[in-house]
Amino acid sequence: MNHVLTRAALAAALTIAASGAHADDKLKVGFMLPYSGTFAALGNAIENGFKLYVAEQGGKLGGREIEYFKVDDESNPAKAAENANRLIKRDQVDVLIGTVHSGVAMALAKAAKDADTTLIVTNAGANAITGPLCGPGIFRTSFTNWQPAYAMGPVAYAKGHKTAVTITWKYAAGDEAIGGFKEGFEKAGGKVVRELSLPFPNVEFQSLLTEIAALKPDMVFTFFAGGGAVKFVQDYHAAGLDKTIPLYGSGFLTDGTLQAQGASAQGLLTTLHYADGLNTPRDNAFRADYSKAYKMQPDVYAVQGYDAAQLMQSGLTAVKGDFSKKEAFRSAMRTATVDSPRGSFTLSKAGNPVQDIYLRRVDGLENKVVEVAVQKLADPARGCKL
Repeated sequence: MNHVLTRAALAAALTIAASGAHADDKLKVGFMLPYSGTFAALGNAIENGFKLYVAEQGGKLGGREIEYFKVDDESNPAKAAENANRLIKRDQVDVLIGTVHSGVAMALAKAAKDADTTLIVTNAGANAITGPLCGPGIFRTSFTNWQPAYAMGPVAYAKGHKTAVTITWKYAAGDEAIGGFKEGFEKAGGKVVRELSLPFPNVEFQSLLTEIAALKPDMVFTFFAGGGAVKFVQDYHAAGLDKTIPLYGSGFLTDGTLQAQGASAQGLLTTLHYADGLNTPRDNAFRADYSKAYKMQPDVYAVQGYDAAQLMQSGLTAVKGDFSKKEAFRSAMRTATVDSPRGSFTLSKAGNPVQDIYLRRVDGLENKVVEVAVQKLADPARGCKL
């Protein structure tokens, strides 16, 4: 009898000790980001933004010190599940932060859902993440591919464009962006007369540019990023098409690419959830602090990482740092208002930012804000069952 009591007392003591220790434990945050290859600069910017906000809070979130774990996802969907499980199962992280490539993020979201690990998506725009793959522990501080592209539809129509041709790579991000623009443009009264595409990451645009010249639409809308965006803008300009058929794009056409695009990008209009020259106290302070810490100017990726840490802070403050209250932590994040450098935003029920989308014009090496294209735009989260 005494033996049973002793064991029960010991178990109780261990439980108390464990819970006390847990409160003092560091919170484990796992970065699954590209640290090599094409998207390495984006992964670093996301991590830098996240760590800047944590540093501003004295190195803690919700009173808890943070321990970081990192995996280079190499932007490789084939390795995504294995990489996600290194953080979830081996490192047993409390929160996952990632990633850039949509194919990798889809696998990451599935792994996080299966393990009931909280995930904050800091870039990948795949609509499905806050659509059919949505879950109580899945959040996003970036955008859906639909969002910035949809916003350009009413803007272009208001400029007097009645017909459009679209062009992109034939892959998920391109398809979703084109679908968003088409929905916004045709809802406003315009008509997409042809949807052109080429295999990813092909950059042989000449035959498609010839087709655009023959079709003579009022405008062209495009989704390209990185090296493909550089070459398309240069080729479009070299063909002289920009003189007669204005080119518009989702903001990634001119984000991080302006140095390489040079004169060919000047005056281009794009839509995105961040812009240069917002000139708000919040953004000015963020830009000054970021450039001081990292000796470079922040971009949209840095903002998305910074806001992931802000979102976590909202949840942790609500539970006073007690991460065992997972449901309350998530609930507080879902109802938070994030005081972002981009402008404050809330989250939809599906966990996606409800945010202003800006119309930006290329001026030198900046995407300068022209106006708010659509205020507080919410992704429709089609297929989300929450």
